[in-house]
Amino acid sequence: MTFAPDDSADIDPALAASLTQWRRHLHANPEMSLHETATAAFVAARLTELAVPFETGVGGHGIVATLRRGQSDRSVGLRADMDALPIEEATDVAYASTRPGVMHACGHDGHTTSLLGAAALLVAEIDWAGTVYLVFQPAEEAGSGARAMLADGLFERFPMERIFGYHNWPGLAAGEVAVHDGAVMAQGARVTITMNGHAGHGAIPHLARDPVLAAAHTLVALQSVVSRNIDPLDSAVLSICTLQGAKAVNLIPHKATMAGTFRTHRATVHAQVAEAIERVAHGVAATFGMTADVAIRGGSPAVTNSADGVALAAQATTEAGLTLHRDIPPSMASEDFGALLARRPGAFVWIGNGPIDGGRELHNPHYDFNDAILPAAARYLAGVAKAALAA
Repeated sequence: MTFAPDDSADIDPALAASLTQWRRHLHANPEMSLHETATAAFVAARLTELAVPFETGVGGHGIVATLRRGQSDRSVGLRADMDALPIEEATDVAYASTRPGVMHACGHDGHTTSLLGAAALLVAEIDWAGTVYLVFQPAEEAGSGARAMLADGLFERFPMERIFGYHNWPGLAAGEVAVHDGAVMAQGARVTITMNGHAGHGAIPHLARDPVLAAAHTLVALQSVVSRNIDPLDSAVLSICTLQGAKAVNLIPHKATMAGTFRTHRATVHAQVAEAIERVAHGVAATFGMTADVAIRGGSPAVTNSADGVALAAQATTEAGLTLHRDIPPSMASEDFGALLARRPGAFVWIGNGPIDGGRELHNPHYDFNDAILPAAARYLAGVAKAALAA
């Protein structure tokens, strides 16, 4: 499969049509983290049609394709994620998910398609030299995909000097690009706190140690972690989202478990929040005469752009004819691309998905990736690769 190069702001209409078709196929056939078998096979089939060599099974279902041109020893990586979410789709589009309870509600179908589009553009264009590695990553939503590819020798087997990626961003005008200096998205962590009490009858509470009461006090006390432990000029958020106790209304359980997430932009703040959670949980438990088990599972590092990566991303945005934003604040959402940027310089940008009316926010059952931005995203990715190779 070949597509004619196009010097205009838009890409070959045949490629644009293919991108929409590919994206909608992926949307209709979503796969959860660690189960991206058919998605990886689809990517491999498209790369084969484009005559782009690739390796499969990198860090699970990951694929890394390699494009080389000329004699330059320069190299760069482009990354897209492939997995979907455990959400029941509520859209009425003709290409809605065919898999109950699984949906591309974050736009990874569009990210994957955009990278395939960039591959097609780079194959057709001759104004670059070097090596471009196309990284199709599994399990981003699980927070393990980037680390799995790194553990499988991603940067040793495919030695890239820089790496770039993007996330579609609802609420930002379609096709416009936000480039951040430094922090882009947060380091995420999951926290589980279990209060260990003594079970008893709800009518005889003095003979029990009520872990639900202790959990309730803990939940309230945790609201002081950010407000009274973290510098107001830093960024942090802590949310407890579940609380489970007994299954009967007249039973004081032997334990109560709460779970949630916290996000920070700096590693030192992450450590401060984690220490405060431990201190509060164990302190409240002791107050009520019981013990607490605290488990904190840290996610990937915060997504933090390098200075040279920012400059190249901004250059590529302008050269692609796209509107550039430099004043949009970072997000407390997380993305495991941070694990890649912790090992290589580069940048992660946002490309606008358009209005959020009708529930088109990320992780919403009414979300849908905007096919109209596929050409812009493909142009950006191809452009930033060429800019990095020429830098």
